[in-house]
Amino acid sequence: MTETCDFLVIGAGMAGASAAHELSRQGKVVILERESQPGYHTTGRSAALFVETYGNAVIRGFNRASRPFLEEPPEGFADAPILTPRGTMFVATEETMGSLRAEYDEVSQLTTSVRLLDAEGTHALHPALNRDLIVAGLYSPEDKDIDVAALHWGYLRGARARGANLVGDAELISLEKQGATWRATTREGAFSAPIVINAAGAWADEIGAMVGAKPIGLVPKRRTAFTFDAPPELDLPRLPGVIAADESWYMKPEAGHMLGSPADETPSAPCDAQPEELDLAIAIDRIETHATLTVGRLVSKRAGLRSFVADKTPVVGFETGLDGFCWCAGQGGYGIQTAPGMGLATAALATGSAFPDTLLAQGVSAEDLSPDRPALADATRFKLAD
Repeated sequence: MTETCDFLVIGAGMAGASAAHELSRQGKVVILERESQPGYHTTGRSAALFVETYGNAVIRGFNRASRPFLEEPPEGFADAPILTPRGTMFVATEETMGSLRAEYDEVSQLTTSVRLLDAEGTHALHPALNRDLIVAGLYSPEDKDIDVAALHWGYLRGARARGANLVGDAELISLEKQGATWRATTREGAFSAPIVINAAGAWADEIGAMVGAKPIGLVPKRRTAFTFDAPPELDLPRLPGVIAADESWYMKPEAGHMLGSPADETPSAPCDAQPEELDLAIAIDRIETHATLTVGRLVSKRAGLRSFVADKTPVVGFETGLDGFCWCAGQGGYGIQTAPGMGLATAALATGSAFPDTLLAQGVSAEDLSPDRPALADATRFKLAD
């Protein structure tokens, strides 16, 4: 038998979960997840930081619009705070001071809380940095840690409480338009709805190709991370996250350990991304060079795919000529912190409702997200060039 619903969401990562949460206010939702565990891929492998000044102008608008929800989610949404204090600090060597000053010139126009620090101030905030190399820092005290699991499961619980059905192990075999409805055939059965939300992450263009949609030029890029033991004298809860001014590495406390990354962006086919030994070695070398830390035993290692389109702005909206096929893709490395705004935008565009005032007030419009916007006109060439 075919299960019918009003909205069929493909993908139960953060994009699909936040969209389902909002759409479940307006009708019956079925969420199809190809894995047995929601958020198995990129959502579950995030560095988990909220940085309001991160991204281009549209992303920053999403960040500002999303912050109130993340700071004060609805009662019962989560058992613990979504955001907790952390702070981040860009750090520079003599060779990368130009990059640090350029970052300061840009972000100081967006917030008054950032502080440019000399070597003494930088090392006072993070005593594990190499004093012979790190000469300055740019500190953003308002940046936060994100409890990704609490946010993700809060969305899924909320959607299910309003009747949404989450179906795991439901890899899509076919997706066809039959009259006014879409019929999805999966390994867990068949489902139909007049509106499909393509929130399949790195696989979004593949889902689009299945129905003849024009490609948006999605390029999944691998990002590697690992955790290691920090020396006991470091007060991890008080340390900020540290990002190299040239964005060639970063590290931050995570779950009682230190997380490190080479900040790699290696184009990849959609897959279950795994860390490459070379990327791990590069990250370890950069961290041991710029800090007094020794990376011994790796507590964990992981890789995830951050999927971008040409202008690094999400793609949300209906595909022209395919009634009821709505994109929700291309969140890049911003999808966790922009989830509240993305959920609202997707629900509004998928139902033909007014675009949210909270986003319009931050300079984000439906046209910015459209799959028909000029920046995506040459999407295929962008994808091949990358």
